[in-house]
Amino acid sequence: METNSLNLFIEINNLEFVFVVVESNDNNYSKIIFKQKIPIQGIKEEKIFDYDSILNTFKEKINSLEKKLNFFFKDVVLIIDNFDCSLISFSGFKNLNGSQLMKENITYILNSLKLKINEVENKKTILHIFNTRFILDNKEMINLPIGLFGNSYCHELSFFLINNNDYQNLKKILSECNLKIKKIISKNFIEGASLIKSNSN
Repeated sequence: METNSLNLFIEINNLEFVFVVVESNDNNYSKIIFKQKIPIQGIKEEKIFDYDSILNTFKEKINSLEKKLNFFFKDVVLIIDNFDCSLISFSGFKNLNGSQLMKENITYILNSLKLKINEVENKKTILHIFNTRFILDNKEMINLPIGLFGNSYCHELSFFLINNNDYQNLKKILSECNLKIKKIISKNFIEGASLIKSNSN
């Protein structure tokens, strides 16, 4: 039997809050069933300056949405476009000495780089992690070279970061609306992915 689910998205950009509800089913079919834009308030110069104003706006909108749809949301996907976010790249290395590159080697590099980010950028929270480059024996590979043999491997990752205070404020506002943050997505990332999808060159 096919089941439908409702997902809540909130976009925060420079001009407005955008509330979107997407209905999806088991066949991966999705459609927007609700969308409303509200002039932004409580955020100025990429910072939250009026917590109560944002909280009241969110509570009012989410409560009315749940009544309208007869559905209670448990989590939300945030799409942000006006916070002070940053991007930083790090490379991790593994000496293979002629052995095979294994998934465990990639996991080790990933965890090591995440720890390094937490040391260097301890006032920021990781939002996205991107695989940027894979280099096996000084040759750049198109895909992750798991299973190939070599002497040295370099894996470059790019980290998209948000200030801890901004993240915690957003988390607390939504918690008071009885919502957990399922994911935070940069609007720039969505626009970039859309551009790549529409133009393979």
